[in-house]
Amino acid sequence: MTELKFNDAGGLEIVPSQDSSQKDFDFYIGKWRIKNRKLKTRLNGCTEWVEFEATDEDYKTLNGLGNVNHFRTTVDGQPFEGMTLRLFNPVTKLWSIYWADSSKGILDAPVTGSFTKNTGLFYTTDIFEGREIIMCFHWDKTDRDNPVWSQAFSADNGKNWEWNWYMYASRIS
Repeated sequence: MTELKFNDAGGLEIVPSQDSSQKDFDFYIGKWRIKNRKLKTRLNGCTEWVEFEATDEDYKTLNGLGNVNHFRTTVDGQPFEGMTLRLFNPVTKLWSIYWADSSKGILDAPVTGSFTKNTGLFYTTDIFEGREIIMCFHWDKTDRDNPVWSQAFSADNGKNWEWNWYMYASRIS
């Protein structure tokens, strides 16, 4: 984790890494099997994890300035779909990652950030169950055929983090 920076108005300030590029997510183009490990509830001391399988397919769009993925699984016996839209801004050198799923049907506010070598860190402020939080997405692409995505919430401006979801991807040939 990097130390978070805030502007004079208290807003989260996100600065790209020097090597940020529109090719940062090229490793994820293709089809994946996903092992998910997710806390049953969040920001309340829960230690019970729920594990489930999913599939994911990712492709480039906008001549490489973006990519889209389609996440599919079953939750409580019901089909569940999610999609991610990732867009690279060549001016700011930052990625914005938007999520939507079949339970809400809306695009969430983006998490924004960049990669430094094999580690991607992306942040946003949000409201979770009435509480202001900072959300972090962490990508580890050290093993490009088995990357790991994880998510954390902080309710105290980044002093403490609760890691609440891990996705272990395995490339489908």
